[in-house]
Amino acid sequence: MTEKVTLLVPRLLQPLVGNSSELHLDVGDGATVAQLLDAIAAEYPVFGRRVRDETGALRRFVNIYLDGEDLRRLDGLNARVAAGQELMVIQSVAGG
Repeated sequence: MTEKVTLLVPRLLQPLVGNSSELHLDVGDGATVAQLLDAIAAEYPVFGRRVRDETGALRRFVNIYLDGEDLRRLDGLNARVAAGQELMVIQSVAGG
């Protein structure tokens, strides 16, 4: 039985995590999204800064989905993630 979740990384952010399109994170008995992002930021600090601001909140143009459900409609960064679930990061690109 797996105790990992999969984080799908958008192409724009892949260079910040060793060019990986997926990260597999150990959650044991469960973790919050914030705890998972903290763990990723510890290994990939630039990724952490691109996803969250200095207060720890998601940046305005970053959306995270847990099994297809917008994190903002759940419990935000406090949403619990269990083994086998999938997180997807979407970073909006603005331009003119």
